[in-house]
Amino acid sequence: MLLLLLGIIVLHVTVLVLLFVSTIVSQWLMNGEHAADLWQNCTTGSPFHCLASSSNEWLQSVQAMMILSVIFSVL
Repeated sequence: MLLLLLGIIVLHVTVLVLLFVSTIVSQWLMNGEHAADLWQNCTTGSPFHCLASSSNEWLQSVQAMMILSVIFSVL
């Protein structure tokens, strides 16, 4: 029983770390001079500029759920 509890705790801590990393980390996708993540799309050429990610409803839902999951996991 103690081994099962330890396994569940390790699994939860791993999921929590992955949740924080996937929410905070930038540049999920990199292709030459272009980098994209959940929050913005950046071009790293000579005129460096970043644009907000597209305003699709599904992307806004993912952003909201990621923030809520981080808040609830801290509580």
